[in-house]
Amino acid sequence: MDKIIIGIHGLGNKPSKEILERWWIDAMCEGLKKIDKYEFVPKFELAYWADILNDKPLAEEITDKENLYFLDEKYVPEPEIIEPRDNSTRERILNFLEKQMDWIFLNDDLTSNFSAISDMVFKKYFKELDIYFTSKRDIPNEIVSIKNNIRNRLAEVIKKHEGKEILLLSHSMGTIIAFDVCSLMTTDINIDTFVTMGSPLGLPIVVSEIAEELKVNNPGLHKLSTPKNITRSWINYYDLEDSVAINYHLKDDYIENENKVKVQGINVVNNYEINDEKNPHKSYGYLRTPEFANLLSEFLVRDRTKLDLWVIKTKEKCVNIYKNLTGK
Repeated sequence: MDKIIIGIHGLGNKPSKEILERWWIDAMCEGLKKIDKYEFVPKFELAYWADILNDKPLAEEITDKENLYFLDEKYVPEPEIIEPRDNSTRERILNFLEKQMDWIFLNDDLTSNFSAISDMVFKKYFKELDIYFTSKRDIPNEIVSIKNNIRNRLAEVIKKHEGKEILLLSHSMGTIIAFDVCSLMTTDINIDTFVTMGSPLGLPIVVSEIAEELKVNNPGLHKLSTPKNITRSWINYYDLEDSVAINYHLKDDYIENENKVKVQGINVVNNYEINDEKNPHKSYGYLRTPEFANLLSEFLVRDRTKLDLWVIKTKEKCVNIYKNLTGK
């Protein structure tokens, strides 16, 4: 069976699809090289949706940091020196806060408690999420919700690759979009492996928003679950210093599906850094972690003789295979 990696990005404006797609590939290849698994890489396609909310992409050639389209976080290889971390205290605090947040903001029926506060948090700190859940956009001859516009981007890519063995990668807000699409739009298309990185899916306000929509067809819903079309595994990668993924114990909010697939959380170190500024939420940092690289390698090696793969003979080629992988 042919294999395909499908990705969907997260919050904020981005560089062009071509650049972002190439940088995701570069990050994955960097991770594979670190674990000495660089010979085989499957085709990759990014579901790009930044242009739905932004009139033009961020640009490398802009040098004015005050410019709205200045690209301040490019893909760069990992730092030569990686400082060790001790997040044990932070982990205990986050575990305590997670239980308190669920108890305060989420009712037993998955409705949101203190909805006015939740709405305020959305509008102040999660602009794109607020737009995704509430706004509409004028389009000639029709009004289409931004939510459906964004979802359709991913749904179209998944449908195009129906019948293949799919590894679905999602980051940040992209994890919410991917969950929604799998739960509501592509339920009959199998996803072999679902990967979430830096995910806000555990936040009570996100859980309640997802549940509200799912209750339309399932009024008695009292617990979210892994989408039924996930057939092998759902892995959630999180960094304890990632402020978007502070509710990282998704297993507390999502039960297993009919395929016995339950979300598995894996703590990683996202070492993305540029100009001496660290960002433990950045997608490139997650994509090159050895934990994800090992999962990717296992996905590639499984039934390898049946794959439509590009053979990469040297480590150097691995970071220059964008055209071969995407056909562009």
